[in-house]
Amino acid sequence: MAAFVAFPRSINTGKRKVLKEDLLGVAQDIGFKEAKTYLASGNLLLWGDHAGGEDLERRLEDALEARMGLRTEFMVRASEDLRRIIDGNPFEAEARDHPSHVIVNFLKVPLPGGDEEILRTANTGPERFVVAARELYVDFPISIADSLLDRDWKKTKRNPVGTTRNWNTVLKLAEMLGA
Repeated sequence: MAAFVAFPRSINTGKRKVLKEDLLGVAQDIGFKEAKTYLASGNLLLWGDHAGGEDLERRLEDALEARMGLRTEFMVRASEDLRRIIDGNPFEAEARDHPSHVIVNFLKVPLPGGDEEILRTANTGPERFVVAARELYVDFPISIADSLLDRDWKKTKRNPVGTTRNWNTVLKLAEMLGA
């Protein structure tokens, strides 16, 4: 049986409310018999005999839209992907020191060639980031709330499509998946 975590983008912010019951219903709608949620940001854990990847992302997106009339992107990672992400954290010391300020942005697709340098050049603050596969690791040494990183990236019109979880959440999701 395969295990996945699905990260919906930008739900439960403003008017984009999705209840736990709706997310679990979406999982059931596409054939997952076992599913759990974790936190209000919409982390959806799935177990079943299903393939992952873009097909699963599209099925989740379509099912949420059919159920609620809400279209949003899902970024899906298998349990082994989550283990790779944890093992590949370039900010290990920072994650021990301030885990809520180390985040992983789960990207929809890898950054196009050259975008990493454009984003690096646009960054005006103390934040550091590393791109790996379809993830963007970011260390906010001072404050996430006061960071200008998102604003700087939006100026480039290359703000990557993804959704962010802090290191504590990533570790808890891996634990829940058995990764």
